Amino acid sequence: MTSPQPRCPVRWRIFVVIALGSFVSYVLRANLSIAAPAMMEDLSLSEADWGLVLAAFTAGYALFQFPGGMLGDRFGPRKALTAIAIAWSVFTVLTALVPASAPPALIVALLVTVRFGVGAVHAPIFPVQNTVFAQWFPPGGRALPLGLSSTALTLGFAAAAPLLAGLIVIFGWRGSFLIIAPLGLLVAALWWWYGRDDPATHAAVSDVELAYIRGSDGLSENAESSPETGAGEGPIPWKRVLLNRDVLFLMASYSCMNFVFYEVFNWFYFYLVDQRGYDPVTAGWVTSSQWIAGAAGAALGGWLCDRLCRRLGLRWGSRLPIVGGLLICGGLLAGGAMAEAPGVAVTLLAMCFFFNQVTEGAYWASSISIGGRLAGSAGGVMNTGANVMGIANAMLVPWFAQGLGWTFAIASGALFALAGAVFMLLVRADRTIDLT
Repeated sequence: MTSPQPRCPVRWRIFVVIALGSFVSYVLRANLSIAAPAMMEDLSLSEADWGLVLAAFTAGYALFQFPGGMLGDRFGPRKALTAIAIAWSVFTVLTALVPASAPPALIVALLVTVRFGVGAVHAPIFPVQNTVFAQWFPPGGRALPLGLSSTALTLGFAAAAPLLAGLIVIFGWRGSFLIIAPLGLLVAALWWWYGRDDPATHAAVSDVELAYIRGSDGLSENAESSPETGAGEGPIPWKRVLLNRDVLFLMASYSCMNFVFYEVFNWFYFYLVDQRGYDPVTAGWVTSSQWIAGAAGAALGGWLCDRLCRRLGLRWGSRLPIVGGLLICGGLLAGGAMAEAPGVAVTLLAMCFFFNQVTEGAYWASSISIGGRLAGSAGGVMNTGANVMGIANAMLVPWFAQGLGWTFAIASGALFALAGAVFMLLVRADRTIDLT
């Protein structure tokens, strides 16, 4: 039986710092998108040049997911998150220092290099967070904080637009970057001050809370062997992670879910204006409402996953929110794409994103349960596939639209949602990677 929960749990204070990190990370990541018009004019960049700059971030972000997870597993999240948060600030400043007087080719080369670095230093945050939650929350109690962390990053993306737009008007794009750059240092300082890799080493953690964290409500992460999670325990057996069937099926499922995510991220605003006839301002508000719906879905899905895990066990408790969420998401996406009335289409598509995000907490909780001591590495593999799918989405959707029309292009996400549900049925979150 699990010990009673303390009145003021330290683990949730740890979560607040982590959630703040997610929020700041997205603010500092979204800066380039908001500053695009001002930067392109100031630096005399073409749309083709800008495409290279944007692609550089995606490349860095995708390539450093797995190494970033290994970083957390090897050195511990306290050192890893402190280092990468400092790096966020450094690269934000470096972006602001790109000279407008340099030759055009050099400007592009500098921006591509810096933006690749931005992607690389932001990549580890979510895999490393896995290591934090693996240590600070018990099985059956991780999906809620993970879902809420996804809510924080969603709100960070929503907050970046008005914040940066206002700063750019007043201080210019360079000044706005320099003003927000210290946010990374703030996260680093807070995490170094309050964060600990092991709850047992945190002075504020009571024996009661430690017993709760170490408990599992009878849930075993591995019916055969359940190694302690932890960091800094020698070289990372990365082949065990990369070749594990549950990690690979989880990555496949999460990648399919992210096809729908990137459909919203990349194309929803354009689709509303170009295909549904919304004016830009109204389309902006509609897009914002969809992201708010997604934030609510992530929170609800995390809570639901934890409830189901405690009732049904890790295998089905993790599967059901994902399988159910993706099937409903796919149906709503197809219905929204084919609906003739714009209002009906928008409503269905917003609901689609709500159910898409219901799955987030369950996915990341599953990667922790499967990864065990290597939770960061497992999360890194999972998120690598997701971001590769982001690149695929950027290429496939316009290809579908050109050849088969926008209705099919948007509805195609339903096929990926269905595939993601099937892949998740093959994942056993109650089986940890064997390190023996």
